[in-house]
Amino acid sequence: MSSTRRPPASDDRTRGVAGVGERRWPVALAVVVAIIMTFLLPASVRLGPAWIVPLIEGFLLGALVIGDPGRIDRRSKVLRGLSIGLVSVLLVTSLSFTEQLISDLITGGPATNSAGVLLRAGAGVWVANNIAFALLYWELDSGGSAARVHSELRRPDLAFPQQLSPGLGWDHWRPQFIDYLYLGFTNATAFSPTDVMPLVPWAKLTMMVQSLLSLAILGLVIARAVNVLA
Repeated sequence: MSSTRRPPASDDRTRGVAGVGERRWPVALAVVVAIIMTFLLPASVRLGPAWIVPLIEGFLLGALVIGDPGRIDRRSKVLRGLSIGLVSVLLVTSLSFTEQLISDLITGGPATNSAGVLLRAGAGVWVANNIAFALLYWELDSGGSAARVHSELRRPDLAFPQQLSPGLGWDHWRPQFIDYLYLGFTNATAFSPTDVMPLVPWAKLTMMVQSLLSLAILGLVIARAVNVLA
């Protein structure tokens, strides 16, 4: 008796189709959320005028959307450079927020005197960090989204369960941004790999750094907030 394999869900039908890239909007939405977080943070956590960095991030995002709209499938050194530039700006910005917040928590600052303001600042920095690291994983794994579409690199830098267990029926499955976003948030809450395994040094070091930053933010913010409330 021959067995029939159940077709994948409608959202996953294009994941294994050669030349068909993932949709741009989830990445764009994540960048927009990171930009909004910049304006929601207390002024003491931000460095410089609030509009400068979001303007740069918005310009880079707009250039990417114009250069490769709809689905991410165009191989271009210029677009690749713009994408890496956008991720770099987001990452440096979130790390600067983290450094300033931790400095205020240790030495004292305006954002640490109110439990409400402190929790808002901590949550904003934590979310911004997770988005930035998710984009970093997404951009670097196997050469980036466009390279994964065209299977330019056969061995991944990050191994997802669908890749480790092809017998589950996920043949030719490719990770998309939502998978890396899940990786970033679980790594920031569990402080260790959950179901995605880092296979190369850069992935292991990056996940280690993200876990340490998340532990520092959550630990210091919660401890200070409890102290203020008490």
